[in-house]
Amino acid sequence: QVQLVESGGGLVQPGGSLRLTCRDSAVIFSFYAMGWFRQAPGKERELVAAIDRGDLQKYADFVKGRFTISRDNTKNTLYLQMNNLKPDDTAVYYCGRYSTWYWDSEINVWGQGTQVTVSA
Repeated sequence: QVQLVESGGGLVQPGGSLRLTCRDSAVIFSFYAMGWFRQAPGKERELVAAIDRGDLQKYADFVKGRFTISRDNTKNTLYLQMNNLKPDDTAVYYCGRYSTWYWDSEINVWGQGTQVTVSA
């Protein structure tokens, strides 16, 4: 049973923007911390941004000031607004649900990923 479904990836030019969406089928989505991760070819999956159930956010240094994570608990949906995209942002982006309300817990549910390609 697929619980997390990402969308919104695609091809964009450097300096462009994309908004990723992750729809969660969990009944109590609002309880959990959520995160966006990415994995580039030949590299390990890394955290991009996370948000807890109180909307406290944290970001990787390489996206601070460019990306914004948000959530709409009425729609069971997680977002990642990505601005000023760079070629180094090219990767498969995954959303993940933490096992508790805060990001010091483990990710126990992953989406299938959405490809983001930044190229001229």
